[in-house]
Amino acid sequence: MAGAVESRLAELGLALPAVVPPLASYQPAVQSGVYVYTSGQLPMVDGKLAVTGKVGAEVTPDEAKELAKTCALNALAAVKSVAGDLDRIKRVVKVVGFVASASDFTGQPAVINGASELLGAVLGDKGVHARSAVGVAVLPLDAPVEVEVQVELVEA
Repeated sequence: MAGAVESRLAELGLALPAVVPPLASYQPAVQSGVYVYTSGQLPMVDGKLAVTGKVGAEVTPDEAKELAKTCALNALAAVKSVAGDLDRIKRVVKVVGFVASASDFTGQPAVINGASELLGAVLGDKGVHARSAVGVAVLPLDAPVEVEVQVELVEA
C-alpha cells in the first residue's frame, strides 16, 4: 500500500521511478542521523537523458524547468531508497540546482523552480526549503540540469 506521499504523486499523475544507478563511485543517497543527502540527480528517464545541451542554447528554459522536475522526482526515489518510506520526510531542508548554461543565460532560478515546485506540490509545507541555483559550464553526460536534495526525517 502506498503512503501519503506516493499517493499524492499518483494524484499528480506521477510515479516514483527506480533509483538512477550511480555513474561513478558514489551512492545515490546516504543517511546521517535524521538527514538524507542525495547525490546530484540528473534528469534520467528509463536509464537515459532525453535531452542534452546548454540551457539558453540547445535547451529552452521551459524544457529545463521540466527536466529539473524529473531530477527532483529522481531525488525522491533516492531518498526512499535509504529512508524506506517517503512519509518519514519531516521537511526538505535544502535544494541545490546546477544548470548547464549558455554564456548569456541568467535564468537559473526559474529553471530550478521546476524542482522546488514539484517538492511543494508533493510535500506541501514540508517541501518548503532553502535553495541555491547555480549556472555551470557543463554537467555530466552533457545534462542540462542536476539537482541534489537534503531532507530531514522523522525518527523511526
